[in-house]
Amino acid sequence: MSFEQKRRALITGASSGIGKATALAFAKAGIDVALVSRSEDKLAAVAQTAIEIGVEAKAFTVDLASVSQVKAKIQAIAHEFGDIDILVNNAGMGYTANLSETPLEDWQQVINLNLTSAFQCMMGILPEMRQRGTGTIINVASIAAKQAFAGWGAYCVSKAGLLALSQTLAQEERVHGIRVTAICPGSVNTEIWDTATVNADFDRTKMLTPEIVAQTILHTVLLPQQAVIEELTLMSNAGVL
Repeated sequence: MSFEQKRRALITGASSGIGKATALAFAKAGIDVALVSRSEDKLAAVAQTAIEIGVEAKAFTVDLASVSQVKAKIQAIAHEFGDIDILVNNAGMGYTANLSETPLEDWQQVINLNLTSAFQCMMGILPEMRQRGTGTIINVASIAAKQAFAGWGAYCVSKAGLLALSQTLAQEERVHGIRVTAICPGSVNTEIWDTATVNADFDRTKMLTPEIVAQTILHTVLLPQQAVIEELTLMSNAGVL
């Protein structure tokens, strides 16, 4: 598919998993990518791969958990990299614990990274998208946004909030030519399952791959401007794991 002008995307959580796969899928489609993550070395490697594919790519190390700084840092990235046509809010964390055993500090950490940081990223990009009268925002939520799971309370709430945030922004910004999509994948085989905050034992071979989710995100972005997928649930044919 050809475009009248080059597109530029900002992707959070781009050093691994869905974010990395999306960055490389975008690069293969000719979309320049600004890559955001905490992991400097891994992020630089993804950027280099994208450059070798043939697009402009740059890594920006940002701790999105520091939510008070996110908006200004995203604005600075957009100013340095150039007008952002596509924002993919993918950064997030997994967390397992019964609600009765979830400390307030942990609760706030999950909400800050999975929900508030995405809100701040959008607020950093939105004014320029409005000024140009176009833009696409993709928020990577989860099947947990639509279905509650015992032991995943904080995570479910954060992703349900992200879905509601996406739906509200879609209603508010379509008049400005801005498309907003929430992607709700089932279990995806990423490094999230290896993190200290997740205690779960699933068959990861039956999960979606990051590349499958990335192709869905790319398909959503490449739709004609007058069309939008506002919500998409993507599941492994093995069902909910």
